[in-house]
Amino acid sequence: MKHHKGFRTDVFRGHILGTGTSSGIRVVVGIWPLSPLGSFSDCMIAMPDGQRVLLAPNEAVASYVGSTYSFDEVQIVAVNARVDDEVAVVTAGDLRLTADIGRVTMLGRLLGAIPESVSASTHFARLCDPVARVAMPGVRTVGSAGNGRQEFYSARQVRAVTGVSGEFGDVDLGALRPVQPSPDFGFSSTPRTPALTAVTTTVRVPEPA
Repeated sequence: MKHHKGFRTDVFRGHILGTGTSSGIRVVVGIWPLSPLGSFSDCMIAMPDGQRVLLAPNEAVASYVGSTYSFDEVQIVAVNARVDDEVAVVTAGDLRLTADIGRVTMLGRLLGAIPESVSASTHFARLCDPVARVAMPGVRTVGSAGNGRQEFYSARQVRAVTGVSGEFGDVDLGALRPVQPSPDFGFSSTPRTPALTAVTTTVRVPEPA
């Protein structure tokens, strides 16, 4: 945790899994082994009717994420997520999700060639924002996260999601589809093409006066 001109700086390092499904349910999973809140995972779900649901493992995560993004419903449930070279498996309350992980994308190869000390910086996120807006519609790397917060996404690698299966409650998720329409959890959307992104997320939170 650092401080920057009236802001507390929180850094989250891990992965974001984003996928659409033929059921119309879109799922974004954050897997954060390193964070100010300890190691945790959380799930953001956008239903076909636009309802946005947060599945969080505890009140602290629910409060932090709920103050940074927008949801219609928050559920405190056990959230477990693991990622290896071939698959990501997520269980969270009524959600069961298995995603097949493919090769590093062309963008991922480009990002992998950049030293992490550069790619994980907020300066790099600022430089990437104009490019991300054009190359990946809906994706932003810098923006306002609500409640006076500033957020920076610094991707280190991107791998394709090649298949998905599972259910949310009694609804079968169906087959892999693009993440559209945008889930609108915050100022930035996950890429439209389903992907697993290694990312450093920096959130600047205003300090009390």
